[in-house]
Amino acid sequence: MTESGKPILYSYFRSSCSWRVRIALALKSIDYETIPINLVKDGGQQFSEEFQALNPMKQVPALKIDGITIGQSLAIIEYLEETRPTPQLLPQDPKKRAYVRMISDLITGGIQPLQNLSVLKQVGQENQLTWAQKAITSGFNALEQILQSTAGRYCVGDEVSMADLCLVPQVANAERFKVDLMPYPTISRINKTLLALEAFQVSHPCRQPDTPPELRA
Repeated sequence: MTESGKPILYSYFRSSCSWRVRIALALKSIDYETIPINLVKDGGQQFSEEFQALNPMKQVPALKIDGITIGQSLAIIEYLEETRPTPQLLPQDPKKRAYVRMISDLITGGIQPLQNLSVLKQVGQENQLTWAQKAITSGFNALEQILQSTAGRYCVGDEVSMADLCLVPQVANAERFKVDLMPYPTISRINKTLLALEAFQVSHPCRQPDTPPELRA
């Protein structure tokens, strides 16, 4: 913790996992400080001994809050939900809550890791784009189908939930990898609605302290 007792988020502007947490912090009006960890510079600052001591997985985000350090975006979001419950990101209703967790896990376990920087490095430069597109479209095919039965205004009904915090950064990844979003009208509609909300705007990769000038909005 800093002297002011402000939470510290170790984040990278373009990291979709960090963006999820930034949205949660914004929605819950939690004032925090950002320490940027550049995943590309110096061979990746996440590999430094200092950062590895904070997060042995050598990944962002990590959040220092209430005297503890938490890695893994969903674990961070669930902790924020339990300690600062307003606005609610996990519905009271157990069935809706299960849907929110299912969608969140589908994205954070079944799509994002497969097209992550560390995986793309393994598949070789010339295969990266097709690999990422395949991982995303296969996940989006399932997600579109699921959302057709769970969605209202947002992923699950009409309240913003943890599922929405996962959706928006993943759509941004899809756009970065030039995935055609035409086959995913429900995903696209929800994404557009969410991007109009202030919490999704202030947390956007183009508005972070470590966003390079040419990518700033």
